[in-house]
Amino acid sequence: MSKPINQRVQSDNTTGFGTNSNDNDGRFLTPDGQPNVKKVGLHFFESISWYHTLINMPLWMFLLFLLSGFIMLNLIFATLYFVIGSHQFTGFSVQNAFEHFRELFFFSAQTFTTVGYGRISPVGTAAGILSTIEAFVGLLMFALASGLFFARFSKPSSSIKFSNRFLISPFKVGTGLMFRMAPSKNNVLSDVEVKVMLAIRDIVDGRQVNNFYPLKTTISSINIFSLSWTVVHEIDEDSPLFGFSEQDYLETPFEVLIFTKAFDETHSNKVIERHSYVNTDCVYGGKFKLMYRPDVNSSRTILDFSKMNDYELVEMG
Repeated sequence: MSKPINQRVQSDNTTGFGTNSNDNDGRFLTPDGQPNVKKVGLHFFESISWYHTLINMPLWMFLLFLLSGFIMLNLIFATLYFVIGSHQFTGFSVQNAFEHFRELFFFSAQTFTTVGYGRISPVGTAAGILSTIEAFVGLLMFALASGLFFARFSKPSSSIKFSNRFLISPFKVGTGLMFRMAPSKNNVLSDVEVKVMLAIRDIVDGRQVNNFYPLKTTISSINIFSLSWTVVHEIDEDSPLFGFSEQDYLETPFEVLIFTKAFDETHSNKVIERHSYVNTDCVYGGKFKLMYRPDVNSSRTILDFSKMNDYELVEMG
């Protein structure tokens, strides 16, 4: 059962996550900021968004997908060439069936990429038609792969990194909830805005409901985001976390939702970043260590991401 929330704070029910806790479960956002929702009940082709999947998948998986598709298509065409028979081709110097298939696979790869070394060539009508079809498919596939590469390369991204924990630290005369974020790429982000919400399951009229409470931050926007930014929510009498003890933070299931918007000057476009913490990510009585310093010549500032998650324990009043 969750700890009762400060009743002076009104819940925000316009978040889009739903209010009845019996209708959903688990986190609202995954740690990387994606909605924790699985869609079912669609037809197979409706449920697959190939473009968005290929654009958003990790680079190594994307390259592996392209390589696997290239090998698979060439195996299919090599099998078709093998079925129509070697008499449809000229230039073979092997008799073994395995070596024959291997040569047809290499011929398929050369046709698919329109390289065409010319040692093996189709002389029959069936082989000519099939190689023409393969050359056309190869052109389409390379055009699609090039478009996907460009889309991945040119896609605007905020590239904001977040600390892997949030801290409850001394702040002013009380305490504050703090987390740190910093831009990891060379793109310049300006007009950065951050919005923080607390998601918790409350007991209302004997049933559990999802409530979302805004966490007001001391600074909600900055003009340019070039160094680390420690976002602070002061836990005062107007905070939904007011009165929480160390045990409450560790034992009360809740989620801190972070929504960030910024203007990417490189792409002249708005970029959005989301993140999420759960109560088990909390460090009670911690203070972030500074992650930037001047260089040896005192002419530039060094932003050290190896210190992104460094903190020290402090006494809580």
